[in-house]
Amino acid sequence: MDNTDDTDDELRLFREAVSGARPLKVEPQHVPKLHPKPIAKQFMRDEKQALSDSLSDNYIPAHEMESGEELLYLREGQTPNILSKLRRGFWVVQAQIDLHGLVSDEARAYVADFLSNCKKRGIRCVRIVHGKGLGSRNREPVLKHKLRSWLMQRDEVIAYAQAKPEDGGSGAVIVLLKA
Repeated sequence: MDNTDDTDDELRLFREAVSGARPLKVEPQHVPKLHPKPIAKQFMRDEKQALSDSLSDNYIPAHEMESGEELLYLREGQTPNILSKLRRGFWVVQAQIDLHGLVSDEARAYVADFLSNCKKRGIRCVRIVHGKGLGSRNREPVLKHKLRSWLMQRDEVIAYAQAKPEDGGSGAVIVLLKA
């Protein structure tokens, strides 16, 4: 049996069936170009500014527990043993920043950004090195006093205490953040 006869018959039948057909007018389909999602740069700038603005230099609550020059703070409603554990180094420092060389506005924005990133990453214990003020105009720790009020204004800060001498002493603070 010869397959060419069958193939020729099928081809002839097909051509007879479509002999009156006209091609459809089809608009060419446009494939949309894929663009990367836009980055909301202004929104990001606004968020950063809001974080920075949310920290005032003049905030001092009535329940502040500072004794002399040592920085100590425990958020209202927390148990006092949290502060003693923090002072003894119970929690491991998971992240740190150094504010040396920054002016007040830069330091405030840096601290706000740092704390927000720590919160997002689930970091509980951090060290912030603010310096002892030896390089400042009056040889006074300017950032130390401002940092105190900035930290008290942050909802995620449970407590803070001056670092142990080997961790920076009076030039650094250990901060415990909410889980």
